[in-house]
Amino acid sequence: MALIDLFNIKKQYDIKLLLDDVDFHLNEGERVAIVGPNGCGKSTLMKIVQGIEEPTEGKRVVNNAVQVEMLAQQPRFDTSLTVRDAILNELSELREAQEAHAALSLKVAEDFENSDLLTKLEHITAFLDHHNAWNLDDKIERVLQEFKLKAYEHRLVVSLSGGEQRRVALASLILKKPDVLLLDEPTNHLDVYMVEFLEDILLKEKFTLLFISHDRHFIDTIATRVIEVDNQQLVSYKGGYRAYLELKEERMKSLAKTHDTLMKLLKREEEWLGKSVRAREKRNQGRKARVFALREQAKKNPTLIRKMQIELEREKKSWKGEKGLSKRKMLFEVEHLRYSIADKQLIEDFSTRILQRDKIAIVGINGAGKSTLLKLLLGRIKADAGTIEKGDFSIGYFDQHREMLNDEHTIMETFCPNGGDSVSVQGHNMHVFAYLKSFLFPEEYLTKKVGQLSGGEKNRVALALLFTKEVECLILDEPTNDLDIPTITILEEKLISFPGAVLFVSHDRYFIDKIASKLFIFKGNGIVEESYQSYTEYLEIEKEIKELSVMEGELKTVTTTEHAKTKERKQTKLSYKDQRDFDTLPDEIEALETEIEALNHCLGDPECYQEKGLAVLSEKLSELEATYEAKSEHYLELLERVESFEA
Repeated sequence: MALIDLFNIKKQYDIKLLLDDVDFHLNEGERVAIVGPNGCGKSTLMKIVQGIEEPTEGKRVVNNAVQVEMLAQQPRFDTSLTVRDAILNELSELREAQEAHAALSLKVAEDFENSDLLTKLEHITAFLDHHNAWNLDDKIERVLQEFKLKAYEHRLVVSLSGGEQRRVALASLILKKPDVLLLDEPTNHLDVYMVEFLEDILLKEKFTLLFISHDRHFIDTIATRVIEVDNQQLVSYKGGYRAYLELKEERMKSLAKTHDTLMKLLKREEEWLGKSVRAREKRNQGRKARVFALREQAKKNPTLIRKMQIELEREKKSWKGEKGLSKRKMLFEVEHLRYSIADKQLIEDFSTRILQRDKIAIVGINGAGKSTLLKLLLGRIKADAGTIEKGDFSIGYFDQHREMLNDEHTIMETFCPNGGDSVSVQGHNMHVFAYLKSFLFPEEYLTKKVGQLSGGEKNRVALALLFTKEVECLILDEPTNDLDIPTITILEEKLISFPGAVLFVSHDRYFIDKIASKLFIFKGNGIVEESYQSYTEYLEIEKEIKELSVMEGELKTVTTTEHAKTKERKQTKLSYKDQRDFDTLPDEIEALETEIEALNHCLGDPECYQEKGLAVLSEKLSELEATYEAKSEHYLELLERVESFEA
């Protein structure tokens, strides 16, 4: 059953045509991904589906009873709401339905022959079933935990970062479960574990979903259909991202075959037009018009086929590693590296070697220290302990703030600061336009100032500029942020063919699997592991291990007597300092919990936080939470040693 229909939609801004006479239908239970280059009309299509953007021509048909909601890129909240209150505020209709169901159930129990009461109860039951809203409290707790919001639940939403606020908005929407959920880049600001949780809940709760994403692994896992916005038209492909690539290749072959047939027909018709006197007759004007139409189609087809071929070839490329690299140049030698900030241990006793042509992805949970490692390697910050020996080589650095760009310079000035119109790319001189065309920039952009560009366009300029530098090592911090899929595939192609080393931070599993030959995995609490598995394989194994641990935990029962014995034995095994910590840490942790609770309470009280200062309180809370986490980890470590002695 179609929940939303778009008929003959045309959308034009001034002279720019985005959509031209397109139809779109979203059926119940579908999960549709919209793909295409930045600026092609993806977000515009979604806004028309939502009903907040009017088409230039065409019609949107949707039943008034269908609830359509969208995740805003920059959500806004009432300044007086805490995180928990903001979520509960969005779920008021469901909670009212729960209360009404409870009240009606009691009435029906007293008067079970009342058909009106039974009908009302059936309607409310169906509503709660549809939204799967029977155990809301449990779901709220789980979402707070999985989206790393539990520690902030009593904080004002407006005191959180932009990414954290977006997670609050996303949490509210997936708990609310509207009839149609619209998501624009939902995986932004989520680490890979949060993305896995989001995938799990979207699949289990059977959402009807329309979404835009550059995360190809997310698209492949979630989508039942992919819609490509291509040349002002919509092309539909059944299945996820891999199916989209396969079907697109079939379409390309079909177009090529059709083009061959068209060329044969055109050749015959051109011969008729050139030789036949009858072509001049009035009754043959239609046939002449057909020849001209065939000419135009023949001009378009090779360009379209070539474009699809290039895109598919880029996607198919994968780096298989290289042989005979035992004598590769040493770039970095890291020994016993240690770094902490605000009493939070980010890196503890980490040693590694980074060699020429290494392709290393730095992965892990948000806030674990991934970008910090890049800054340590670049020499921008100093380690607390340990050494980083750097060889004699040059580095190209790409950061999330695009520090290499000047908003006042044009693109031409950015690439040719000393004049001229050519750039050197890996030893070859190229015209600026010819080079930038490979990064999907039209010629008229050369005179645009960098400050006039969108975030995604600035990222493209910064990356294009990076590949003009003569460097032996690339260090990239979240390079795929704000990029569309066509640009990401171009970036992948450049990185795969880059002859030097590449170190990059990313949460994009598909991108990591395609580029990286090694992983540095930040697990939290200073632990950094190396792995030569693909990231997808690593995550699958990690998930299996966690499931086994849960099963073991459920099977294991420890009595109070056994705990007491463990503690008693431990007292004879621990050093003096560890024994003192083991005895005093529980009281210290409890005191910290009380202090943290008091601060959270103050942050939830306008009079209190206005008097003491929101920023001061937030900073103090962050410090206490870091101390609490460190002390808790230390105590758990001691407790684990106690249990091992007993075993």
